[in-house]
Amino acid sequence: QKATHWENSQGKKSQHTEEANFYMNCRAAYLTVLKSSLENIKSREQLSLVLQQAGRNPSQKTINKYWTSQTTALNFDDFCAILKQEKPVTKTELLEAFGKIDTDKTGYILHDELYKILTTRGDKMTWDEVNTITKQADFNCSGKLDYSKFCELYLTTRERSCRTAWERLEVDSRLRQQQFGNQAETSSEGITLPGPKPSPRISKKTDQKLPKGDSRAPSRPSSAQSGKASTCPVVSLGSSSNRSTKLIEPDTMKEWQCAQSKGCFYLEEDGEIVSHKYRVHFPQRSSVCVTIKPLNVPQVEGRSCHWLSVDTALFILKENETQENLQLVSFTEVQNKEMFGWKGELGSGNYWLLPFTTGCRLRKGKTPITGEAKLVYRDEDGELALTKDFRAALLDIFETIDLDGNGLLSLEEYNFFELRTSGEKCDEEAWAVCKENFEMKKNELTRQGFLDLNLMEATDREGDPSDLWVTLLSLGYNKALEMTEACPFVIDIYTERCKPRIKALYLEAGGSQLSRAVCRAVVSKGEPRVLDGSENIVVHTYKSGRRITSVIENKSENKVIIHVNNEQSKNCLNNRGLTVFAVEVAPKSMMVCQHVVPLNEQEEWIYSCVYSLV
Repeated sequence: QKATHWENSQGKKSQHTEEANFYMNCRAAYLTVLKSSLENIKSREQLSLVLQQAGRNPSQKTINKYWTSQTTALNFDDFCAILKQEKPVTKTELLEAFGKIDTDKTGYILHDELYKILTTRGDKMTWDEVNTITKQADFNCSGKLDYSKFCELYLTTRERSCRTAWERLEVDSRLRQQQFGNQAETSSEGITLPGPKPSPRISKKTDQKLPKGDSRAPSRPSSAQSGKASTCPVVSLGSSSNRSTKLIEPDTMKEWQCAQSKGCFYLEEDGEIVSHKYRVHFPQRSSVCVTIKPLNVPQVEGRSCHWLSVDTALFILKENETQENLQLVSFTEVQNKEMFGWKGELGSGNYWLLPFTTGCRLRKGKTPITGEAKLVYRDEDGELALTKDFRAALLDIFETIDLDGNGLLSLEEYNFFELRTSGEKCDEEAWAVCKENFEMKKNELTRQGFLDLNLMEATDREGDPSDLWVTLLSLGYNKALEMTEACPFVIDIYTERCKPRIKALYLEAGGSQLSRAVCRAVVSKGEPRVLDGSENIVVHTYKSGRRITSVIENKSENKVIIHVNNEQSKNCLNNRGLTVFAVEVAPKSMMVCQHVVPLNEQEEWIYSCVYSLV
């Protein structure tokens, strides 16, 4: 047992070291081009340059993938995420590419052939650029290119460039002390009113000044040590499986009016979480109860409902008279099993409901999926039909996107589905065509019509399921037809003296509105603790049911690096995925440090975190 424990310990240390080295390399490359990790990449050219400094050789196709027409800036976290996706090319891959040209396997390529390929294909090079390659004596063999030597020189040059950036970071103490970059939440008075934005699947970079709405900026491991450390109050909590608090007594519920809407959290490729956002109108002042919980969509027998364990919350914000800002009113903090709610008095007017999840449980899975579920088949007559499992998945999707729960899809509801899966909207004319071809009632699509629409898509592709898989994957399904990267939810609003109206207006990341709301909620409700040796650094810790959130507030005029260590915590899971990491907080700002939930909800969990000023 001791040997096993030692091996596990060594494995964790190795993982931490590997992560630390990765982010140090990211930082070294970033600071070769930019002055600080808080400075954003502001152009395609800068993106290409920092990628090259990190040992990548990005094509225009790669640059276009991350810098779209909607992109205005990329931050350090975005850069790290790109490097995780774009692995450096290996010698084997380079040799294989040249080998496709050298069909005779001689180890050489004629200069004339090289000129023709490099100036006419892919990212076309100029004649002068190709001349620079062919004139290198190391691999110029009388009119032929020794591409094995060329590959060796390329890899050596790349390694030397990365090493130079690393050495610069090591030598420059100022850069070394900056450690790892992270965006911070500024302390402003108002919260900007949400406005229409492109689909989150088309543009993910519309809000660059602040962290993502669920505060799930990638974690930064750090080996930095400090002589000044503060330990947050140790929080010990028992099993949360039976936790229950009544929001409203059953007898009083009978006379209250109710409005309901469904919605969904969707996990993006980069770890960002998007969801529906809602506007609510109250005609008059009233006692109000607002709740949110995961939606229990029926599943095929034998399949688990992964999303039911995902934590959910709602932040309630009030529109002011000028509609320029939103003011935080409160958030759902009372828990009744998987439901979270809030009860209080609200005045008449318009409010916004911003759904929130920490990202602790809704995250990229590491379990490999073997095989691929079958979506369509040909029946006895040779006609295409939907498989039983795919049909069941489509009906579950229908339940999720039927926001008002009336069993039909309106054009507005269907367009949320279209924006999520294709990035485009269906206009009135196209909806009229749908009405002619698929079953509708009261100008709304029925379940059967929705099934037939997807069958038509398969038929148009002669049974090729590729487009169907694009739809399923964008909605959080894996290749086994399990919903693992989405969490449908349902919102209920009860009012005592008026009929509330709720409407979903957007499907996008929480952005700055939600980030500010989370920070303010924690600062107002949490326990503040000044970091030892620095009166301007305050750590606010708030616990709510099965969730703990900490916010770091930097009141000073300078940015600070905070080293965070959770090694003394037991049975805990945080949204960053690492036990030890570091965050950089900008001057006069605050930011979410981490969210923590129990790893196993049936057991006791202990939260103990040490914060150190680097």
